[in-house]
Amino acid sequence: MEPQLSRDLGPVLTALARTAVATSFEPRPPDAAALAAAGAAPALGRREATFVTLERDGALRGCIGTLRALRPLGVDVVRNARAAARDPRMPAVRPEEVDELRITVTVLSPPEPMGAGDFTALLERLRPGVDGLTLKDGGRRRATFLPSVWAGLPEPERFVAALLRKGGWPQGPGGGGLRSAAWPEGLEAERYETVSFTG
Repeated sequence: MEPQLSRDLGPVLTALARTAVATSFEPRPPDAAALAAAGAAPALGRREATFVTLERDGALRGCIGTLRALRPLGVDVVRNARAAARDPRMPAVRPEEVDELRITVTVLSPPEPMGAGDFTALLERLRPGVDGLTLKDGGRRRATFLPSVWAGLPEPERFVAALLRKGGWPQGPGGGGLRSAAWPEGLEAERYETVSFTG
């Protein structure tokens, strides 16, 4: 089920994320809770899981998030925005880039176990363009794709195969496709929905 958030909250969340990135360069950055409290929106106190994505000129500059609602929404956005600015997969964001960043805050619904025991069942249950997908194997490895990834991988088989690669799981022989591949031992699948705000 899609998170129930007012669209009016979008500008608050993206502004909070931008401020979090901008102030992270200060010698003593404001505490995440204090910065979130300054947002002055009661909804920022609700526990939510979020991802923050940073882009500049169409290029990804960072994307970090949480899959479980462990912190108040405002605090989670601040922490993920600052972590995204230092995403280890790419050069850190520089202070002069902050004003040019396109910032997307994505809020996740609680995860729903899919109960799939093979790839055929998983592929048939997935809703392209709607479901985010998380694969995990007992805590050793975990990988997720937000629903926005469907834009580049619109077929369920390609979507799941790419997520398996991301998580480092074997995909079996390529000849028969993913449906004929063995389900990795201990693999669990969860889906979630999202609502995103860009600013």
